[in-house]
Amino acid sequence: MPIDQTLLDDLEWRGLLAHTTDRDALQQALSAGSVRFYVGFDPTAPSLHLGNLVQILTAKRLQDAGHTPYALVGGATGMIGDPRDSGERTLNDAGTVSDWVGKVRRQIEPFLSFEGDNAATMVNNLDWTQGLSTIDFLRDVGKHFPVNRMLARETVKRRLEAGGISYTEFSYVLLQSMDFLNLYREHGVTLQFGGSDQWGNITGGAELIRRAAGGTAHAFATPLITKSDGTKYGKSEGGALWLDPAMLSPYSFFQFWLNVEDEKIGELLRIFTFLPRAEIEALEAEHAEKPFLRAGQKALAEHVTTLVHGAEETAQVQRASAALFGGGDMDGLSGDTLGAALQEAGVTTVPRAELPSVVDLLVATGLAKSKGEARRTVTEGGAYLNNVRVADVEQVPGEADLVGGRWLVLRKGKKSFRGVEVD
Repeated sequence: MPIDQTLLDDLEWRGLLAHTTDRDALQQALSAGSVRFYVGFDPTAPSLHLGNLVQILTAKRLQDAGHTPYALVGGATGMIGDPRDSGERTLNDAGTVSDWVGKVRRQIEPFLSFEGDNAATMVNNLDWTQGLSTIDFLRDVGKHFPVNRMLARETVKRRLEAGGISYTEFSYVLLQSMDFLNLYREHGVTLQFGGSDQWGNITGGAELIRRAAGGTAHAFATPLITKSDGTKYGKSEGGALWLDPAMLSPYSFFQFWLNVEDEKIGELLRIFTFLPRAEIEALEAEHAEKPFLRAGQKALAEHVTTLVHGAEETAQVQRASAALFGGGDMDGLSGDTLGAALQEAGVTTVPRAELPSVVDLLVATGLAKSKGEARRTVTEGGAYLNNVRVADVEQVPGEADLVGGRWLVLRKGKKSFRGVEVD
């Protein structure tokens, strides 16, 4: 695979370079041949999230340009966790972390190629950490870290001002730096990247390679993704923006991207999609001229959801949205996708043994205040079951009406709808 001479320029245009070591040296290395690089993910939760996705997609960009990825899942560092401004982490037991290592690996693997001349390699830092003695760690790694520099790290300073930091979290930089040194020695890895909040850890590793091995290493950091007001993305109404569909449904994931602020469209298209520059700039121009069409948001939602959850699931989500908000056909919709979509509108559960009439369901779901109002809604043509107008005030749904075997959609007028789950 030929090496892309313009990779660094493309990363810069996409807003993916918040910090770099010597840029000219990095450009020269990336232009000279396939560079072995690594990016790390700590399993401090059972799923990766939006911030991790930036790193996964950046790794894919480098591999697509001919460079060789080492994806590190931190079975060792995940036992500790990088220091946070908010305070000490709760330490998870070894069994939990091991389980999360497997889940995180499975989330990363679909994005990278493990075949060919620049095939990806998955590594776990527990493999070279668990057998290391304390004496060897202090002599071989700790000796190269001046405490005054460790104290000068921004996160450490903030934690000390806020009440303190444990020795465990204070020493995290040594563990991550040792990862870079080990991969440099054992695999010839000479480049590390990560989020800008990891910059101190990343440069610590490059410095350790210089001090302990007399080598040269490169590094860059991607920016933290924030909203227009400067606060972090990463939270939805239901919690973190997880990549695991069991923790955040593809429908909710799609809706997040569909509802991002107009001001952030260009930035997010650059960072989270693989659309070419000309197409992104065309979308930005269209969005600037006619923001009400939400062309940018639609393209962003479709592309990112397809990357994370696949084209088939994205199509299901789009069909569910069209059915609920545009009155489209519900035949063939996935029950799970429809159920996830209906949760936001409100769901009423009814027993399967004896399904209520549409009139009773209108009252049960809150779409009508009384049976009399529900009957008038039907007779006036304003009641719909699964987007089909109800003509009979005595109509009772049957098994054939259940979408995905357990869902009904009740609508009053064009905009008010509720879900019914048949249990």
